[in-house]
Amino acid sequence: MESLPDVPKVVQLPDGTYAYTDQLPAPPQYYSGPQIIHQHVHQAPPDRTVQRIALGSGVGAGAVAAGVYFGPLLVGVLTAMAANLALIAFLAAVCVWGVVTVVRSVGGTDGKRAAGNVRRARRRR
Repeated sequence: MESLPDVPKVVQLPDGTYAYTDQLPAPPQYYSGPQIIHQHVHQAPPDRTVQRIALGSGVGAGAVAAGVYFGPLLVGVLTAMAANLALIAFLAAVCVWGVVTVVRSVGGTDGKRAAGNVRRARRRR
């Protein structure tokens, strides 16, 4: 019988409920020394800084949602526009090169004489 645990003691609390004595909260312990406060300061991660500033300035959740949604969307649109413009510029350069090559190869002596006249006229100015 020595290996059996002790019988838990039950007490009746002032509000009429029963509780085990080993689960009662410990009485408060008073300490008269200086109070030590541990304070942890955390910095917001860089990707959330704009959203936190917007919320802190009272702009609201709409501005935060717009920044989160339209920011990457704007970057994608600008990238697509730049790619399209680069492709159009490349095609224009190829077309001009082709036209110049064809005109030079097809043009006979009259074309060469006209090109020479244009060159001389430019030098005189």
